[in-house]
Amino acid sequence: MTLPRATYRLQFREGMTFDRAAGLVPYLKTLGISHLYASPIYTAPEGSTHGYDVANHNEIDPSLGGRKGFDRLSAALKEAGLGLVLDIVPNHMAASLENPWWRSVVEWGADSPYAHHFDINWKERLTLPNLGKTFDEAAQDGEIKLAFDAQTGALALGYYSTLVPLHPRTYEQALAAIEHPLKSEILDAAKTASPDSDRLHETLRRLTADEAFKAELEKISADPSFLKQIHDAQPWKLCFWKEAREHLSYRRFFEVTGLAGVRVEDDKVFDDVHRLTLELVDNGQVDGLRIDHVDGLADPRAYLARLRGKIGPETYLVVEKILGEEEQLPNDWPIEGTTGYEFAARMPELFVEGAGLKALAHAHDALLGRHFDPEAEGAKAKRLMVTHNFATELKGLARMAAGLSDGRWSEEALAQAIAALIVAFPTYRTYGDRNGMPESDQRLLAESAQKADKADLDALGFVLKQLNEGKGDEAGEFRVRFQQLTGPATAKSVEDTLFYRANALIAMNEVGGEPEQGVGSVERFHEAMLAHARRQPHGLLGSSTHDTKRGEDARARLYALSEAPDEWAQAVERWRETNKSKVETLEKGAAPEPETEWLLYQALAGSWPEDIDISDEAALEALSERFAQYVEKALREAKLRTGWSDPDEAYENAVKAYAAHLLDPANGAFLQDFSKALAPFAKTGKRNSLAQTLIKLTAPGVPDIYQGTEGWDLSLVDPDNRRAPDFDALAQRLESVKDKAVAWDLSETGKMALTAAVLALREKESVFFEQASYKVLDIEGPGAETLAGFVREHEGKALLLLVPRLTLKGTDWSETAIVTSARAWTDVETGKEMAPSERLSVRDVLGQRQVALLWSE
Repeated sequence: MTLPRATYRLQFREGMTFDRAAGLVPYLKTLGISHLYASPIYTAPEGSTHGYDVANHNEIDPSLGGRKGFDRLSAALKEAGLGLVLDIVPNHMAASLENPWWRSVVEWGADSPYAHHFDINWKERLTLPNLGKTFDEAAQDGEIKLAFDAQTGALALGYYSTLVPLHPRTYEQALAAIEHPLKSEILDAAKTASPDSDRLHETLRRLTADEAFKAELEKISADPSFLKQIHDAQPWKLCFWKEAREHLSYRRFFEVTGLAGVRVEDDKVFDDVHRLTLELVDNGQVDGLRIDHVDGLADPRAYLARLRGKIGPETYLVVEKILGEEEQLPNDWPIEGTTGYEFAARMPELFVEGAGLKALAHAHDALLGRHFDPEAEGAKAKRLMVTHNFATELKGLARMAAGLSDGRWSEEALAQAIAALIVAFPTYRTYGDRNGMPESDQRLLAESAQKADKADLDALGFVLKQLNEGKGDEAGEFRVRFQQLTGPATAKSVEDTLFYRANALIAMNEVGGEPEQGVGSVERFHEAMLAHARRQPHGLLGSSTHDTKRGEDARARLYALSEAPDEWAQAVERWRETNKSKVETLEKGAAPEPETEWLLYQALAGSWPEDIDISDEAALEALSERFAQYVEKALREAKLRTGWSDPDEAYENAVKAYAAHLLDPANGAFLQDFSKALAPFAKTGKRNSLAQTLIKLTAPGVPDIYQGTEGWDLSLVDPDNRRAPDFDALAQRLESVKDKAVAWDLSETGKMALTAAVLALREKESVFFEQASYKVLDIEGPGAETLAGFVREHEGKALLLLVPRLTLKGTDWSETAIVTSARAWTDVETGKEMAPSERLSVRDVLGQRQVALLWSE
């Protein structure tokens, strides 16, 4: 296997095509990247902004340039000596009629050859939550009509622009009242139709220009009772989208009904899903794979073993997997590691001051009017997710458990037991299969059961026994479905709920992190790096991704608030007073509430552009537009006074108006005060950013650079963080620093210079970085607690990293020293050589600079 030295993540779509990416290859080569890391490239429904809603696994998206465009990109990468890591999505596909498999399933129901490619309960009709009201109401209001889909050549029930195909066996009923010369031919074709024949559709396409036929369909559509009869005869059922959380006949991705779960555990489905991917691997165009949402699969271990058998031992393989603080990857997964969320989650250990975090939490509590307990709030959010948002999945599990219990417990009692167990469960999932549960996971479930509340203990014991020891197909299915629910329930309750409620220091709220974790422990940081070196030395190290809640440099800046919590709290009080005229009083209270104002000022502080001119109205307007989008998402994800399914527009508009006022050029006094108060935090944040970047580029693992983060990344949550960076400006900056003695200072150029220099060292010493050991740097003397570092060694060569931490209020390293082996060191930034000594003065090593990296042969 050729291991990546460093990957560069590109988000395709939104203007990024294969030809545009091919044009960036020289830039990536110059930067020092070894592998382009591509977001999903397979065909998605029209308008997709991310590609995770795959509509055709066996077609490269024409909107990106299709197969020919991909081949051109591949050729450009090969010519430059770069590899390609491809992000694939085996867990789910778009539940869209643009997906030929899904269209077949909708049209033919259980008769479709793809009926079992998706996790569908065929004991009932396929639920399609496409309506904005009930079917009867939509039919009565004239929103549903019998229609002709000229593009596909099918009769359909139309709901606005959506045309849902009728099952061919219902054509006779649908056309009973219509006289037309082609009617008998159509019905004859319908009677003999099959999913693998296009005769019926070819016949109907002859009616494309027949306005009289369309008029007849329009005429009979005036009868709601007729439409209901036709609807009731279909293998599918159109329903109100809000009913999906109560009842859905297919497994979905998280809460997204537009993404249907795929059964890749089935051999045929696996082959159909991976055919083109394996072709690209076999022909050498793809060197590595990133597996999206591996925890969603029925059996991740078996899937990865099968995939590894197909792609061979030489293909790099990582999984998107969120690890708990104490959790490690299963030893028997044949992969190189994860996509690196855990790296970003460990940064607060270095850059957040523990006592300061507690002080911020106290100030936040004062605004909230009560103590905010992240653990209790997380459990509350999780219970909401399980019992409300995932009600249909919970009911399905309870129904399965009731069947296994021979009626000994009611479905209600079993649902309460299952919900209580999931709420108490501490990680994303267990890894049992249809034969049983590993002992380690049995212990984890037992510990969770002891913490579970609001459950019948006998019923809970039965559920636990079935999960751990249940035999047979039904028990195995119950175990699989339980495991496929714990992950989404955890992710939605933590990442997409708790992370928008626990606002004491929002930089703590990052994928893979835990708001309640203790911080400020250099020892815990080193333990995490050592664990990474042992368990996944070639896994990715990520500091920004398309899913991070805010940009890496925004987080680094916000960490600094913990170093001056009182100053920040006082500033917020001052700003609240300045802007209090814009707080509205609504029936349910103030909008925004004091704690929401606290959130807004932090979010704005993180995204505040480094060089913004507060007199530049255009710049303020651009920031305001981005900020408004964030505000709406933050309010809805919190699910307190508004939400995605039941938005409170009056409340949202009031908060967004307040946020807009903050960035109104007429609000000059506030803007001046805010900019001035933020300056010291921004400066410390830059120092944190350089340290974070240097650690990522030198720690055990493969550094992953998210598009544009070789410059400052002050983005907000998606979709803001998926905007295409200014690659022309980045290329110009790289040209100004590459192979030049440019200081790693507190500028965007400094970050670029650091990145390029260390990537050049990684390229020159690739074996060293793949195999070098990791040892905690020994620092002694006053001020040692404001420093951190490590040493890596391999076959006589060594690297020494030293970074400052918690420096907002100044440092004194005059009597501080590094204790290390006596080596001749060369400073990577300056080229300065240092004489061998077992004690290196920090003042000599670091001086007035921001970070230090020493190299020794």
